[in-house]
Amino acid sequence: MRDISRRVLLLGDHRPAGITALSMPQYSWQFLRTGCLAEAERILGACPPPLGIILLEGPHIRPPRQLERLLNLVPDLLWVALLPPGSLQDERVTRFIARHCHACLPLPLRPDQANHVLESTLAMASLLKRASSALGKPAPSRPGVTLVGNSPAIQRLLRDIEKIAMVDAPVLITGESGTGKELTARMIHERSSRRAGPFNAINCGALPAGLIQSELFGHEKGAFTGADRRKVGIIESTAGGTLFLDEIGDLPLELQVNLLRFLEDHRFLRLGAQRESEVDVRVLAATHIDLELAVREGRFREDLYHRLNVLQARTPPLRERPEDIEELASHFFQQFRSEASCRLRGFSHDSLITMRQHPWPGNVRELINRVRRAMVMCEQRLITPAALGLERRNGLSREGVSLEMIRDSAEREAVIAALARNRHQVLHAARELGVSRATLYRLIEKHHIHRTLEERA
Repeated sequence: MRDISRRVLLLGDHRPAGITALSMPQYSWQFLRTGCLAEAERILGACPPPLGIILLEGPHIRPPRQLERLLNLVPDLLWVALLPPGSLQDERVTRFIARHCHACLPLPLRPDQANHVLESTLAMASLLKRASSALGKPAPSRPGVTLVGNSPAIQRLLRDIEKIAMVDAPVLITGESGTGKELTARMIHERSSRRAGPFNAINCGALPAGLIQSELFGHEKGAFTGADRRKVGIIESTAGGTLFLDEIGDLPLELQVNLLRFLEDHRFLRLGAQRESEVDVRVLAATHIDLELAVREGRFREDLYHRLNVLQARTPPLRERPEDIEELASHFFQQFRSEASCRLRGFSHDSLITMRQHPWPGNVRELINRVRRAMVMCEQRLITPAALGLERRNGLSREGVSLEMIRDSAEREAVIAALARNRHQVLHAARELGVSRATLYRLIEKHHIHRTLEERA
């Protein structure tokens, strides 16, 4: 049986001279040739080989957008370009090779030279695959969607979600914008007895006030001008499932009364209807504002607040879980890998340190945007702080700060950087900083530098 790891996808309209020799027993390469991009995509989707060869002549000498998409379809697959004489004079071809190919070979092909290049490329592909498996996102231990991270704050939230999912009471999810409140609501739904039912989400702050009641409760035909047929509201369509009301703090006061009545007996009245209807729905609500303050200011009904706040879950901001940033960045790097150049390999060391020092006012949503933009725009093999749009800074204004504050800030940054460089091994970080391990532990506690349970062990 021939080694399937030596299979190579040859993308071209013909087999160049020299390819046949590479199929001989002394080289033992197996070539799957196709000139059709659709067929090549089917091959890559079914059982992708570790290597690919693209013949840059004929229709592929000016690479179209579809070809670029194909070359990025399998991130761990490395491509070798075969070049006709003189093709390196074309600037578009050289840019294409630099962006998408691991190596290039001139035509006519010399079997010994080509075998050497293919062997080294195969070894590199194997190394990259192992590195990708180590750095990529781990398989979730729970079914369905899950939160990424192992920080104490995330572990606490995961424990709360498991407890909340066991009962059927209303839940209020609090947290800053971009911290994953809707993801938390979906996790509660998927782990509850209602997981077989629908999950419907509605943003109370994104709908005009005049449409919210119709969207939530529905209306009868002729209830108002333009109501030419009966409409089933989102509450009724969620029967047997979970309704997620995002930004509940933006719900107008007059609709808060209707929602309160529904939460009390699960009965509602469509616009224009004569009789109430009943529906079995669990309600989860989320807000980024302080509802207790809104109650005191008269912007939110106190009785509705207590009705929603039976159970509570808080999504932590990213600045409270800096130890999760590298794992989150790797998770989103793998998620958007197909959009980036195949030569992009990950994040530079400086990027990882800078990301931990950044305050992340936009939380995980900001991290997603910065990583995705950097993956498209970065022209190097490793994403730099500049590509992320981040700068090394201590976050302190030079005005109104004491010498002690500046010293503490510098001390905290030095500890974080040393831990990052030494993969959170406290003994090695302490040696680098020239302090004892006990002293470094005191500095970690002093500056509230959280570590995962594994790092503590």
